[in-house]
Amino acid sequence: MRPARLVFITATGTEVGKTWVGAALLRAAVADGLTVAARKPAQSFDPTSSEPRDSAVLASAAGCEETDVCPAHRWYPTPLAPPMAAAELASPSFRVADLVGELAWPTPVQMGIVEGAGGLRSPLADDGDNLDFARALQPDIVVLVADAGLGTINHVRLNVNALVGRPVVVFLNRFSTADRVHVLNRKWLIERDRFTVATTVDQLLPLVAAATSAPSTM
Repeated sequence: MRPARLVFITATGTEVGKTWVGAALLRAAVADGLTVAARKPAQSFDPTSSEPRDSAVLASAAGCEETDVCPAHRWYPTPLAPPMAAAELASPSFRVADLVGELAWPTPVQMGIVEGAGGLRSPLADDGDNLDFARALQPDIVVLVADAGLGTINHVRLNVNALVGRPVVVFLNRFSTADRVHVLNRKWLIERDRFTVATTVDQLLPLVAAATSAPSTM
């Protein structure tokens, strides 16, 4: 059964902080009394890294098993986009529909978070990227994680334009009020572009919780 609130977390690029934001949002939702679950349809990683896998970070925050977040057959231990990693490892190819069809949710779940892999236009399956997956998933809201510094206005505009048809909250990660560039970027995105912007998880949670299902043209 679909969660009451389905959130898709993507980013303007790789290593921008999607997993950190997703885990922090899960913990905040639990602290607010919500039942939560997290899913990552496929993940690739460096097996020699000491950093925890994304699925482990999300599982810890959601209070579930790592294989509940990402099924073991969708773990690809090589640092490439998942379909590229699968090909490199001589694993079977897979399609966007396969990833969407494999999503299974416990019941009841008030907030379900699905994290993509890489940036919005990064390949996620043999026949599509994270944007194609989002269109098939039809989330209630998209959280777009972006760096707060130089270049973010361009990156955010390109990604939000691609996501037309769904509510989007821009999360400026690693935001500092002491950094004038960060402050000016936030001001521009809010006042000039009329985007919904959050810079803390305390700001993000009510925006996500208020999202409601609506017809989409994504």
